[in-house]
Amino acid sequence: MNRLTNIPAAKILFSDEDRRRILAAVDETLRTGQLTLGPHTKKFEEKFAQFVDVPHAVAVSSGTAALEILLRAYGVAGKEVIVPADTFFATAAAVLHAGGRPRFVDIEPETLGLDPAKLEGAIRRDTRGMILVHIGGWVSRHIDRIRDICRVQNLFLIEDAAHAHGSRAAGGCAGALADAAAFSFYPTKVITSGEGGMITTRDERIALEAQRYRDQGKESFSSNFHTRLGYNWRLSEIHAAIGLVHLGHLSEWIDERIRVARIYDALLARDARFSPLPFPAKGRTNYYKYIVRLANVPPGFDRKAFKKSVKERFGVGLAGEVYEVPCHQQPVFAAYREGKFPVAERFCAQHLCLPIYPDMTQAQATHVVRSLQQVLTQP
Repeated sequence: MNRLTNIPAAKILFSDEDRRRILAAVDETLRTGQLTLGPHTKKFEEKFAQFVDVPHAVAVSSGTAALEILLRAYGVAGKEVIVPADTFFATAAAVLHAGGRPRFVDIEPETLGLDPAKLEGAIRRDTRGMILVHIGGWVSRHIDRIRDICRVQNLFLIEDAAHAHGSRAAGGCAGALADAAAFSFYPTKVITSGEGGMITTRDERIALEAQRYRDQGKESFSSNFHTRLGYNWRLSEIHAAIGLVHLGHLSEWIDERIRVARIYDALLARDARFSPLPFPAKGRTNYYKYIVRLANVPPGFDRKAFKKSVKERFGVGLAGEVYEVPCHQQPVFAAYREGKFPVAERFCAQHLCLPIYPDMTQAQATHVVRSLQQVLTQP
């Protein structure tokens, strides 16, 4: 198969050695019969906490579960939680599932995080906290200011770090920049466990609450005394074993993604139709997504038709905008659309995410850019 005519939007990597290690761990798990909350999960938590540089990490069944557990631990029932207008469904849905109400706030255009200039006016008497989303792997350049607002207003701050494994700001690693954080290991992410999530925090109370909530609200794993209205949010030992292997590659894979991004940067530097999201001045992004804003496109430009043409003519997959539809416009959140969100709406309508993965070659990246340019020039 021609690697230049079959470039996927995302790619999951498992080397022969990775598969051998995972299969050995699976065999051990089946032999011992300890299929959940066992040694692989504990090691995964320990290694992830070390990577992020926090004392506590709690493995759970998904990034969505991580968010809901944190929101329950912070007691949002009957309260408002501020979320960005541009985020995935799960960020706002977790608030509702935890008994709270999402309050949408517009984003800032540089790193796509909550706009701090609009935050203070959005805080009400029943606001309990806020969720800062690291879209595409970019940590908000305003995180210090957002953290200060939360401290002054006595609000919690949760990082939705589903995209941000290994991303950094001046103050440290994503997952260690707020009161707590939620990560996802869905298959498209920079690293995966197949399905799964992780909570990170410096707060021992929150970590203990997360451990209770993930296991049906039980006081402990060996107890049948239920102290919280929890759920089955456990991560299986097999998923933990997969995650452990991928975690070992995280730093090198981020370096490789940055390498590919630099190729894209150079190829797009003189094309005014494309404006890539810039690399952070302080810290770094993991380039979970390589995001470009579109400018000076022909009148009536149809993004869906454009993506289809690029795929059919050149074999390049363009998928997974962040996001095609802003969260506040999702029908399920119609009752919470208070306010205007022009930055989020404009960004969601005017960007593309280019394919990026660690073993991508310069020839493939060049083919991607040339394909986009040709379809824009000759629709």
